[in-house]
Amino acid sequence: MSDDHTDKGVLHLPPGEGRRYELGRMTAVFKADEGETAARYSVSEWWLEPGADGPGAHAHEGNDEIFYVIAGTVSFLAGEDWLDAPQGTFLRIPAGVAHDFRNRTAERVGLLNVFIPGGFERDMPAIADWFRDNP
Repeated sequence: MSDDHTDKGVLHLPPGEGRRYELGRMTAVFKADEGETAARYSVSEWWLEPGADGPGAHAHEGNDEIFYVIAGTVSFLAGEDWLDAPQGTFLRIPAGVAHDFRNRTAERVGLLNVFIPGGFERDMPAIADWFRDNP
């Protein structure tokens, strides 16, 4: 994940590259996290296969999340409301707000996620293990 620009602080990843976590019918690909951002934020892609559920309703007490739909239409839980979000939709989830996402369509969907501040990626190996052990 490095090239000739890393000495200038530039991070360059070709499509599909990053730290990949398989989570059942969902895949997370972390593009930048605390190692590259001094824990200020993390950036990841989340891909859900047709009909796939997301991580389950949850909240982060100390972190805001930004989502941008990069492919398909994603259903988001934001607080108590489910919102349909087609490609190009932007969504900010403030700290403490319960949220989830899922793919209710017959097409693969993708999300870009920014987690502020960073550090969430530390939990990803354990989350991947949970999905592996609970198919």
